[in-house]
Amino acid sequence: MNSTRHRRPSLLLSLSALLVLSVGAVPFASAQQVGPTNGSLIVAGGALSDPAVFARFVELAGGPSAPIVVIPTAGGGDSYDQYFRRRRPFEAAGATDITILHTYDPAEADTDAFVEPLLDARGVWFTGGRQWRLADSYLDTKVHDALWEVLDRGGVIGGSSAGASIQGSYLVRGDTRTNTIMMGDHEEGLGFLKGVGIDQHLLMRNRQFDLIEVIRAKPELLGIGIDENTAIVVQGDRFEVVGQSYAVIYDANATLDSGGLFYFLAPGDRYDMAARQAFRPSRGESAMQRVTGTPWPPGR
Repeated sequence: MNSTRHRRPSLLLSLSALLVLSVGAVPFASAQQVGPTNGSLIVAGGALSDPAVFARFVELAGGPSAPIVVIPTAGGGDSYDQYFRRRRPFEAAGATDITILHTYDPAEADTDAFVEPLLDARGVWFTGGRQWRLADSYLDTKVHDALWEVLDRGGVIGGSSAGASIQGSYLVRGDTRTNTIMMGDHEEGLGFLKGVGIDQHLLMRNRQFDLIEVIRAKPELLGIGIDENTAIVVQGDRFEVVGQSYAVIYDANATLDSGGLFYFLAPGDRYDMAARQAFRPSRGESAMQRVTGTPWPPGR
């Protein structure tokens, strides 16, 4: 298995500014492949309890009988054998084939025996904790390769909290000392979203200003913050906000009427990460506003 082709291409806002619907495109971004070519991602902001999000994950994996792998390594527990608590949301969504996969040893993660449950998986979910544990265990191993293969065959990779941040190419809050350091001793994620840094628990933990530090230091990055019990569903370079709160876009190159560096997207709003442009479905319609003339999701 070789996924090098994937992994190495490598203030205060007024209420009226909370829902900006269109942002000027960044010239270099239009040629950038941000999301995976195949498959889907679900990136959740933590404390996820909305059953509709887990149901969407199971649906994207292929339905109740689809093989699903749950990776709880970010949690830092001594052992995760069968880890029934982490299985429950997927079982409640109808999933019947669930495997727990865990190691802290990257040498073990780089073996054929360990990676075997991923070879047939149609869905993989990373639970919360500290995202650097996932990087230490799985980055540049056969597990990493197998995760790309899940997407290549049209499957879905999801995760909440730490399991959200690890999906970006830039690892936000990746410091081993504390989760308050935005740019720490681990800065490389699994890279399913290229040129993206992801923060979580955004509004509930009053983190809405924290990603500004990252995009000012690395203005080429797109920052995405996601509040609790909320997720983005990614297909190609576009995503839809689902759940109960907001996703927030951070773009150092955008010019907003408010003069700020970030703006909010509500559930149902859509965003094109390559064009760096947001859309709202027309009132009373289920389809995306055809501002660009491109249907959502891609290919429909």
